[in-house]
Order: sequence, then C-alpha cells, then structure tokens
Amino acid sequence: MITVIANLKGGSGKSTVAFNLGIWLETRGQPVVAYDLDPQCTLLDVAEIRREEGITPPFQVYNDKEALARQLGYHPGEVLVDVGAASVPSMMEALGIADRVLVPVPPSQPDVWATQRFLSILDEATAKRKEKPELLAFINRADTHHAVRESDETEEALAMLPGVTVMPHRLFQRTIYRRSMSEGLAVFELERTSKAAGEFGTLASALYPDLARDRAKGQRNR
Repeated sequence: MITVIANLKGGSGKSTVAFNLGIWLETRGQPVVAYDLDPQCTLLDVAEIRREEGITPPFQVYNDKEALARQLGYHPGEVLVDVGAASVPSMMEALGIADRVLVPVPPSQPDVWATQRFLSILDEATAKRKEKPELLAFINRADTHHAVRESDETEEALAMLPGVTVMPHRLFQRTIYRRSMSEGLAVFELERTSKAAGEFGTLASALYPDLARDRAKGQRNR
C-alpha cells in the first residue's frame, strides 16, 4: 500500500508522523520504504541519524524525485511518501498513485483552509483515476489542556469537508516528538510508556488494524 503523508503548510508534523509510522511498521516485521520528496529532507536526515547510530531496525528512505511511480513498483510491503507544497510537481505525482492520503492538521483555522485547498490539488492529481485514494485527516499537535476548544473546532470543520474521513485519534503537542526525532528514535523507542507512545500506537493501529490484531494475537499466545 502506498500511503502519502501530505499537507500544504509547513510545520504540520508530517515528517514526524511518517518517521514514527515507518518505525512502527518495521517493529511489526512489515517491509517498508519511504520517499522524502520535501526539499527540507527532514525524513532523510532522521533516517541518516538512525543509520549512523546503528539503531535497529533500519529505516530506508529514498530522495530520488524522478520517475516516482516506476520506482515504487519495485518495493514490496508498505510505502510511505512524505511530500509538501514546496514541491508541487512531486506532490501531484505522489497523489496520483496513492492508495490513501494521510493529512496531519494542526488545530487552527488557517490549517483548515489549507486542507480545503489541498482537496483541489488532490482532485486535479487524481482526475484520470477510476478509484480515488482514501483521504484521512487527523488533528496533530493538539493542545494538551482540556479547556482549549481549538482542536475540537478544527476537527468539526474538517468533518464538513467533502470526501474527508476524520480520524478521532489525535497526536498532542509534546516535546518528546522533537526530542526523539533528534536522536533518530520513534517516540515509543525513546519512552515506551510515555503518553506520546500510547497515542501514536493508537493512531498507527487504526491505520493498520490487521497488523495491530496480529500483534495482539501473538502476545496472547506467548
């Protein structure tokens, strides 16, 4: 399956999501490769840190933007593509071959507007396809204070956008996400019992329910 993690705005946390999701898949024995098509190359950088530190499992990230569709045909298992508006041609190509599109959305009205504009790009990129990719959005970097309503309001606004499935699994604004990335580790590798590890595990399990069930079944049979 080709999952494209995309957003029109910088700072949405898509590279962090792509990296943690890739390592989550690797730790479950699922073959996975990633493509970093964002000029900032954050995903490529964190994978390089992981390689230099000898952290296992390894995480393979490619940065070749040429003939993306042809290259993806060589990879078994899961493919993750990290792409943003800084490279619109790459975004269009990736969206054109995606099985599903995952959009992390920070809680703000401008981010809702950006997601709405993103839908037009997705429609254009997939205009010739008979089947459209599944489009999933979730609140990323949600405020941790229960009294702040912005995350709820953003989620409600996203649910009104056509063709968007809003996942009820939020990732919150936590320092551990930045700290773990700087060390080449997923949040659940850095602190297995942290709140961030729990919330990311919930999100990943919702995206890959079969893998989550297999893992749970294996643990019960031990």
